[in-house]
Amino acid sequence: MGKVIAVTNQKGGVGKTTTAINLAASLAVSDIRVLVIDSDPQGNATTGLGISKDPARPSLYNVLLGQLEIRDAIVKAELDGLDLVPADKNLVGANLELVDLPHREMRLRQKIDAVRADYGFILIDCPPALDLLTLNALMAADSVLIPIQCEFFALEGISELIATIDRIRDNLQHPLQIEGILLTMFDDRTNLTRQVAADLKEFFGNDVLHTVIPRSVRLAEAPSHGKPIVTYDVRSRGAESYIQLAKELLDRDHATRKSAQSIG
Repeated sequence: MGKVIAVTNQKGGVGKTTTAINLAASLAVSDIRVLVIDSDPQGNATTGLGISKDPARPSLYNVLLGQLEIRDAIVKAELDGLDLVPADKNLVGANLELVDLPHREMRLRQKIDAVRADYGFILIDCPPALDLLTLNALMAADSVLIPIQCEFFALEGISELIATIDRIRDNLQHPLQIEGILLTMFDDRTNLTRQVAADLKEFFGNDVLHTVIPRSVRLAEAPSHGKPIVTYDVRSRGAESYIQLAKELLDRDHATRKSAQSIG
């Protein structure tokens, strides 16, 4: 069964979509089938994978509102083994339209169950807000990957997200795990970056991933060409970092499964 990871942070501009796209592509080039679900009405993961935003085409909106099964909304990305459930502006209305529906926070989870066995990983790109779209993603996910920019307010923002995850565990009885905290837009030439990184590691320990994502012009350029960095410029530092991130998460996943088997 595929592992479902929500890529989320309640703060915007921290590299969520960049991470969802490029981690997915890096897993796909390792011969792992990956599905990206674009759960952000801005649809940046959709265009970042070279798929145009078309309100007339089936999207996550139709899936959440029960008009379609998720399989009917999947489109193939340019990279072999990488699929997408697109988003468009219609998704803005989902937050309001879901409010009065039964099991409103469980709808994505129920839909994903139909395709989990088809993929090694399913990555959900969340909007930068704690709304019903994000709640659906968190309830559908096995774990959360938290990209975080090394800046002054980083700890404040991540503390709010961890509190939200704790509430989901306690109030909704969903054993949501932290996949890892990923340092993005990393520039170790600055004192602030080094200090924030040190504070995060002191506070969150092994939850902070070893891989860091550097500031990179090529990484910033790639979405405008509708390509992940591994196909736009595979020799760039950004591509190397996301390939390393994929390897680190695969190693962690393997270690977790091995540990669970030995306990069982």
